[in-house]
Amino acid sequence: MQGKIVKGISGFYYVHIAESGIYECKAKGIFRNQKIKPLVGDNVDAVILDEREKTGNIEKILPRANELIRPAVANIDQALVIFAAAKPQPNFNLLDRFLIMMEYQKVPVTICFNKTDLVAEDELHAFADIYAACGYPVVFTSAKGGYGIDEMKAVLDGKTTAVAGPSGVGKSSLINCLQQGRQMETGDISKKIERGKHTTRHSEIIPIAEHTYIMDTPGFSTLNIPGLEKEDLQQYYREFADYEPYCRFQGCSHIGEPDCGVKQALLDGKISALRYDNYKLLYEELKQIKKY
Repeated sequence: MQGKIVKGISGFYYVHIAESGIYECKAKGIFRNQKIKPLVGDNVDAVILDEREKTGNIEKILPRANELIRPAVANIDQALVIFAAAKPQPNFNLLDRFLIMMEYQKVPVTICFNKTDLVAEDELHAFADIYAACGYPVVFTSAKGGYGIDEMKAVLDGKTTAVAGPSGVGKSSLINCLQQGRQMETGDISKKIERGKHTTRHSEIIPIAEHTYIMDTPGFSTLNIPGLEKEDLQQYYREFADYEPYCRFQGCSHIGEPDCGVKQALLDGKISALRYDNYKLLYEELKQIKKY
């Protein structure tokens, strides 16, 4: 029977089979031998071992439309990255890393700023408009006040969406607002370090409406971009493209070269200093990675 993996914990995979329910399954040893790991979101062929106990085995993983490195999920239509507008303050370097990783994997992204009730509107737009100007859809929400939930539902409608974000931004609370009859564990913010406890410990698919699913994924505090070269980084900063033709040198890194169109656009206020500073930090980080 065909089904979809909706959750995976400690070697057990929970497979949803339409009109039959969810079965607790083990993956065949052949997957380990082939170094293939089933992912949440995988469509699979499963053999039912015990109908009453709802157990089975995964026999085959069907071809994936896509596969994300982190969060480690398959067959998604888009990603929704959630950051808090305050408490904790948004980490824009981490946001840029996430956007680069999704661009690298050709996954569309919508950015959500939650806890908008904690900041003034002009402060909120001061940083949100930077990303909207780069072509990223941005939504504003307050899980506490119920603000922006309908707009978020419209973004999610008819799609399978991977939801990710650092701990403590209210991700679980937002997901609770999106669904009925199921409440996730929510964590407290550590007042000392303003970093949330990891309340989501595994990726899981949650049905929101007909043909609408979200994949809740564990909170992240760091994000690596495997396989990315420093020379490639600029192509993941969309706003650079319009100004690169004005660079004197082909293959300009936009760091130290003279007559750089991107740096001139920065001076002219056409490119965000926040984004450019993150670009330089990430470029230097990639430059320092030792090649083996």
